[in-house]
Amino acid sequence: MTTADSADRLPPADLDGWDPSWSRLVDAPDHTGELVRWHMLDNGPTDAALTVLAVHGNPTWSYTWRHLAAALPADVRLIAPDQLDMGYSARSGRTRRLADRIADLLGLTDALQLSGDVVVVAHDWGGPVSLGWLQAELARTDSPINLVGLVLTNTAVHQPPDASAPTVIRTARTPGILRRATVDTTAFLRGMFELSNPRTPAAVRRGYLAPYDTAERRAAIATFVEDIPLESDHPTAATLDAIADGLTGLGDLPTLLVWGAGDRVFSDLYLHDLESRLPHADVHRHPSAGHLVSEDIDVASIVVDWIAARGAEPSDATDASAAPIDLTERLRDPALADRVAIREMAGAGTSVTFGELDDLVQATAEALFGVAAIAPGDRVALMVPPGIDLAVALYACWRMGAVPVLVDGGLGPTRMSAAMRVANPDYLIGIPKALAAARTLRWPGRRIASSALSSPMARLLGATDDLAGLRRRRAADTLLPTPKGSDEAAIVFTSGSTGPSKGVRYTGERIRAQVQTLIDLYDITPEDSLVAAFAPFALYGPAMGLTSTVPDMDVSAPGSLDASTLLDAVEAVDATMVFASPAAILKVVESIDELDSRDCAAFDHVRLLLSAGAPVPTHLLRTAIDTVLPNAEAHTPYGMTECLPVASIDLTALESLDTDGLDEIGVCVGRPAPGVDATVSPLDELGTPTGQITDAPGTLGEVWVQAGHMRVGYERLWHTTHRASPAGGWHATGDIGAIDAAGQLWIGGRTAHVICSPRGPVAPVPIERAVDVLDGIRRSAAVGVGPPGAQVVVVIAEVVDAPKKPQQSSLDRLDEIRKAVADAVGLDVATCLEVAALPVDRRHNSKIDRSALAEWALRVLEGGEVKAP
Repeated sequence: MTTADSADRLPPADLDGWDPSWSRLVDAPDHTGELVRWHMLDNGPTDAALTVLAVHGNPTWSYTWRHLAAALPADVRLIAPDQLDMGYSARSGRTRRLADRIADLLGLTDALQLSGDVVVVAHDWGGPVSLGWLQAELARTDSPINLVGLVLTNTAVHQPPDASAPTVIRTARTPGILRRATVDTTAFLRGMFELSNPRTPAAVRRGYLAPYDTAERRAAIATFVEDIPLESDHPTAATLDAIADGLTGLGDLPTLLVWGAGDRVFSDLYLHDLESRLPHADVHRHPSAGHLVSEDIDVASIVVDWIAARGAEPSDATDASAAPIDLTERLRDPALADRVAIREMAGAGTSVTFGELDDLVQATAEALFGVAAIAPGDRVALMVPPGIDLAVALYACWRMGAVPVLVDGGLGPTRMSAAMRVANPDYLIGIPKALAAARTLRWPGRRIASSALSSPMARLLGATDDLAGLRRRRAADTLLPTPKGSDEAAIVFTSGSTGPSKGVRYTGERIRAQVQTLIDLYDITPEDSLVAAFAPFALYGPAMGLTSTVPDMDVSAPGSLDASTLLDAVEAVDATMVFASPAAILKVVESIDELDSRDCAAFDHVRLLLSAGAPVPTHLLRTAIDTVLPNAEAHTPYGMTECLPVASIDLTALESLDTDGLDEIGVCVGRPAPGVDATVSPLDELGTPTGQITDAPGTLGEVWVQAGHMRVGYERLWHTTHRASPAGGWHATGDIGAIDAAGQLWIGGRTAHVICSPRGPVAPVPIERAVDVLDGIRRSAAVGVGPPGAQVVVVIAEVVDAPKKPQQSSLDRLDEIRKAVADAVGLDVATCLEVAALPVDRRHNSKIDRSALAEWALRVLEGGEVKAP
């Protein structure tokens, strides 16, 4: 029976984001057969092509789904009931167990005569309720419902035995606290808001609190918490276990997991449990969103896009090739056996031949597979500096089918930790410093030392093995698995300089295609030798059959390379190729005079200088050739972690360009590399890509590329992958640019950095190029300040004679800058702020976060505190 406080009530009409027309009252039998009144959000279409059944958790109500109701297409119906004794549904005063709530929901959907295609969406304890309902519907032979999709957000079906239950739940279950926190007061409700990131706004808090304004109306919050089966003999334990076990039967049901990783209730622990039970599921994980994930991020857009994409080829579909692949095949080449593969510049200058490297890789692969029990597909984070040990670990993983996870130390501890939580590696191979960080920062993965450790040190660092010890214990006749081209072969994290660092997924076939593209593009032969002052490129030296080395420098800080260190490396391998970031080249050029007493003849042997990672000023390349590498051809490959190379151009072509007005767009990066197609999606007046493509020369837009060596997708970022994967197999790069009549690609910056001026979208790079050549300016950033469509240009310049505090340029310098920019792109500059150093990414020391600078410049110009950006 219903209680006195269950008289029909409807949500206040003025709740934030709530449409009163959504409210609907429905009478349906509950699990006892008693007719009870439900309140539900129903957006109305009766002839819907699809119905979304959304189930909330505790202590929320259908208000959770208001954003989804507003975002769904007109032909999709959303039904989101308030669970009985919750929200604005009837109060019965009855304790309802999980099994009861499943039966209650079945009674409601029967009363509604729900039929046709249905997608289930759930949050919190709405997850087990909806999954129990879904499994019951699938078991019915006469069900009129066709289940076509499942979306779960921050929920759980199982408590892993080796981990304690969430502190919030354990605390709330404490005798003497439960009723006080959940019924007598609104503490449990209000505590929910503290689990959000950012904190839930007051208007939204009011919406969630609205149905729970008396103790009687809050009674079910307590019984919901009591029904969480923390003990094996709990009345609900068997029901939840059966639901968890039943997930293995959902392999054919399209599934999406949307997760707020900042949730202090349902942490990543529960995400990974669901992934193990639903291995086919798409996953979109947000690193900081909290428990109320639909309030913290735009879950509605993710769900709407995923529903629309159901049945289409996944945007991160892997390669179809099941043919065997060996990414280490060049190590086995008899012609290279006695040639040095890697020479280390640090320490004792150890070197290893291709034959010795092949033996080490084989022994390590056998040890990882046969002794450490690393299986094909297991993820192995490699936390080892470039050199022999890293090459051995990387190529051993490839040989036996494990998936290397590559996280650049230049990301710094916070971003490295975030990357490790995204990748969730099974194993971590690292130097002692990395193992110490793993222990301190609680990185996932069983720890293996890259070199031998004493027993006390191994215990201190939590290392279970070291590679040398594993090799000694291996069986030499271990039969290794055979990797396939379609197998995942690497997760490589981006620098995070143009947004949060993302894990880029590659298959073996795509890595092999990337290596071959580089060989073809630059006519690389085994007679070449490489100095890689850019860590990612150093990994491919052995795969290309090259003798290679990394200068004795901090590879996470390219600007630490100087001319003397570069000369040492070039001499050590008689290098014919040098790969360095623009920041590294700048430092070499600035320090070249310090070599006046040294024989620099080794520099004369270098035939190829490659520089990438950020736009490379033509004058810097010219200076490098004239003063450092006189016989080298300078090339600037353009690309990104997701696809490298995309295009390339040499210095001679750069200096003889017929710009035809395209210098107002940016810098020419050359024609697409072999096997690469490129196009642009034009920008609208506010700088947003339209999603269409054009072949019209000179049209400013987002650059789209496709290639056989392009990424597969982003790790645990389904929506990011989807939005970066337009139909037709393209990758939307996030860069802006244009293609000229000769088919050359021009790059002008990032879509997020477009200046939305009154005349339309403007790229920042041509402005910066005009400023960077002026006397006294090392480099600059151009940003838009003001509302989109009316932004003015502000230049932030890193100057040679830097002031102690940022300051506006003198009138003379500002006039010089204004003239240079007006001549280059026809725009006025509102002002120039001078700083000692521009903030750049740690990996390249070159990429500038213009979005952060725009916010900083606005604060300064509005009279805020003047401090370094």
